[in-house]
Amino acid sequence: MQLNQTGRILIAGRSKSYVIRHLPVVSFPQIPMPIQEAMSGRGCLIPQTYEAHQPENVVHGSFERAGSSDWAVLCSTHGAVSLLVFFGSDPQHPFTLASAQETERLQAHDPTGVLGFNWGIDAASPRQVHDAQAGMTRRPPLVAHDAVADSIVEHSTEYHYYSNGAWTLLPTPN
Repeated sequence: MQLNQTGRILIAGRSKSYVIRHLPVVSFPQIPMPIQEAMSGRGCLIPQTYEAHQPENVVHGSFERAGSSDWAVLCSTHGAVSLLVFFGSDPQHPFTLASAQETERLQAHDPTGVLGFNWGIDAASPRQVHDAQAGMTRRPPLVAHDAVADSIVEHSTEYHYYSNGAWTLLPTPN
């Protein structure tokens, strides 16, 4: 199992080097065993952003409803990465909220020009979501539970929210 993927990619006609660091599922012992087993069965490695200083891209929150115990992860297999959400009520059947090739999630981040992985996730509390909605003409009321914050490092964040049996993107300015 290779944890660091390196290579070159063409961007605007120029060849650029990249490095994507991964961590195995066992690096996250806080994940409940049924979810670890489901992730391992998929062959998941957890990609780390270029700015990571500690393990990231595995988050715990109440994504199904207030008080639920759920997990969101970035799962990388064979060069593709997916944002998966595991509800505590059904840890064997995660939702896939987004997917991309890892090489589509690269950006320059230091003077060397080497590209790094730029996709990060977090749990966003109702207050954090509400704060992100500041500046909207008609700011929505507080949501009832956590959302999954899906970010491109140093650029933008979307908020995935589960309600009434479906996932939606919450409105934010821009």
